[in-house]
Amino acid sequence: MDLSTGLGGCGLNRAGDRKRVVILGSTGSIGRQALDVVRSHPDRFVVVGLGAGRNRDLLRAQIATFGCPSYSAVDGPLPDTSATFLPLVDLATVDADLVLVATVGAAGIAPTLAALRAGRDVALANKEVLVVAGRPVVEAARASGAAILPVDSEHSAIWQCIRGEAKLGAWSPGSPIERLLLTASGGAFRDLPIDDLDTVTPEQALHHPNWVMGAKVTIDSATLLNKGFEVIEAHWLFGLPYDRIDVVLHRESLVHSLVAFADGTMKAQLGPPDMRLPIQYALGYPNRLTSPVERLDLSAVGQLTFARVPADRYPCFRLAIAAASAGESACAVLSGADEAAVSLFLERRIRFTDIPALIERVLSARCPVAGLSADELVVASEWAEAKCRELAE
Repeated sequence: MDLSTGLGGCGLNRAGDRKRVVILGSTGSIGRQALDVVRSHPDRFVVVGLGAGRNRDLLRAQIATFGCPSYSAVDGPLPDTSATFLPLVDLATVDADLVLVATVGAAGIAPTLAALRAGRDVALANKEVLVVAGRPVVEAARASGAAILPVDSEHSAIWQCIRGEAKLGAWSPGSPIERLLLTASGGAFRDLPIDDLDTVTPEQALHHPNWVMGAKVTIDSATLLNKGFEVIEAHWLFGLPYDRIDVVLHRESLVHSLVAFADGTMKAQLGPPDMRLPIQYALGYPNRLTSPVERLDLSAVGQLTFARVPADRYPCFRLAIAAASAGESACAVLSGADEAAVSLFLERRIRFTDIPALIERVLSARCPVAGLSADELVVASEWAEAKCRELAE
């Protein structure tokens, strides 16, 4: 998969018109910020499809605001709109230049595959798509020639650092890219004594020191499992083996990732912790558009810090790296178990420290299997979610 050339619908379409964008997960955090980007560049983008969960009032307002002709909603058609209702998978294949997948969980896998198989470029903001079904998704992109454009701030940073240096997804020995370094803020409890983690509340875990994100990814940031997921994603997006992908703690969340090159030099991508920037980079590619985001003042920042990840503080990170080494089905199980464990914690049915314990028990209950299809990997993830809830009873 080469994201650096032949990107089909990226940029303006063949008629020189605005880029036609479908946004799946439009009422969530990433979806709303993507619409902010569209609103800032009405001459660049037109929304041709919106997909949402159960926030029907907001979806209805978004359809009206952006004049969207097609939509999808979990609970069926909306009563007061002239836009055409479509199942989510069908919405992913409408005539568009780019499909932004910002849904939550494994529900994003089927529409991502549908979009890629239809030749639609995909801006990917859903971690589970590549964590659960990385190989089938990458194979679908290769087969159709469609592009997968990373939206996560860390992967967007890597993409920007290697642009002009190497082809994305085509790493091999002898490549100028030596290592990838993802940065991690450390999450809500990075300074809390480890002995106090037993008693933390969901409200405390949802108070991220730097980023404004959805509930699931904010909890995953507190456990650092999100960074384990991002290592798995980076493997599929950029083609590097796992032993060439590192994570460092970076409290300021201003350096979003770094790339180490074979000549001993490094590149880093810096910017304020605002998700509108990587969203806009993916939507606007290959053009870098203007943004209203506050500019970074390094003299005001003063210093940037980096440190190793302490294994005793973040057992979920260790579990993610172990699952990555075990293979695709273990990653699918990891994702499903985490989905359930985070939900149970938010429901106050388990403690924060029970999250890694439950995930480890689920991983131990199923032997890894190689060569599974996307559907089989989704089944493995769903099994893990149910198994986690069973073990929590």
